[in-house]
Amino acid sequence: MKQMAKARVAVLKTSPGSVLEDYDRLARLAGLDSALDKGAETILKDNISWHFPFPGANTTPWQLEGTIRTLHGHGFERLVAVQNDTVVTNAYKGERLNRYVEIFKRYQVPVLYNFRPEQMKWINYRPRGRMLVLDRIFPEGITIPEDFQGRNVVHLPTVKCHIYTTTTGAMKNAFGGLLNRRRHYTHSVIHQTLVDLLRIQQEIHSGIFAFADGTTCGNGPGPRTMTPVEADYILASADCTALDAVSARLMGFDPLSIDYIRLAHQEGLGKGDPREIELVGEDISQVSLDFSVGDNLASRVGDLFWFSPLKIFQRLLFHTPLVYLFVFGSAFYHDYLWYPTRGRSIVRRWLKTKWGRLFETY
Repeated sequence: MKQMAKARVAVLKTSPGSVLEDYDRLARLAGLDSALDKGAETILKDNISWHFPFPGANTTPWQLEGTIRTLHGHGFERLVAVQNDTVVTNAYKGERLNRYVEIFKRYQVPVLYNFRPEQMKWINYRPRGRMLVLDRIFPEGITIPEDFQGRNVVHLPTVKCHIYTTTTGAMKNAFGGLLNRRRHYTHSVIHQTLVDLLRIQQEIHSGIFAFADGTTCGNGPGPRTMTPVEADYILASADCTALDAVSARLMGFDPLSIDYIRLAHQEGLGKGDPREIELVGEDISQVSLDFSVGDNLASRVGDLFWFSPLKIFQRLLFHTPLVYLFVFGSAFYHDYLWYPTRGRSIVRRWLKTKWGRLFETY
């Protein structure tokens, strides 16, 4: 796999009128052509954190379209989108409500669903590099989608907070695509898991690249129940760790205080120290959005059973059918409690902003 000798992260200030063209400029600044293999098929791994089109939570339609147009323009014609599901996210509903379906049709990008066995086969994979936790979490063997091997992957995260990892971005975006439906087993060691997944990606993919959309960022207890903040930034890099470090710093966090970024840096999987990252494009070295994560009901329950002394009951609660009680609770809280009482009004206000008005054109 091709790697850049020095971590470079490109950042641009953008607007609804120029954003599609700005994605191409961003890719050139970040070194897209040297990061990916033009002879390989390229996976588009968008990020649907919630099937509802909540601002800051999901890949934006202009991020998706800008990426596809840019890849086509650089000679990457063989594209395929891959979707996954989670306990609170319906992939079919998510790609429809977030306005992806027509984009895929317009640019003739096929979509595969990694949870449908007739579309994607999962195989045992033995990593060549040292695993921090995944070999212990899954002693029977780590499984990955067979078709991910030998393909490029382009991640499409947004700039937002996360209740368990402080921030979430390019590294976390592999969580749904590479791990099967038992990925919740890893929540108590989520930071180490993301590092293991990055190592696996660097072993199996022919190239890795990521575009992060910060046109509307997510502040607060993400990746769903957040406060949208218009920032008008887009970012890109071939180094997922560096991209996440710059995004974290933009949000106001010290990147090396976030375990998954620091561990990836220490393991030599990317650059997490801002002093070792070259910023090109917009100078955001002095910009801080002053975000804070905070808590919601889901994070309080999660902290109780994943990180408190009660974690000794994890195998009973999450490795047996009892887990469906938590699945129901999470879905009920997010979809039927928080979204109707708070989320829907946030979306309505956002739709009146410049980015909300652009969303309505898709």
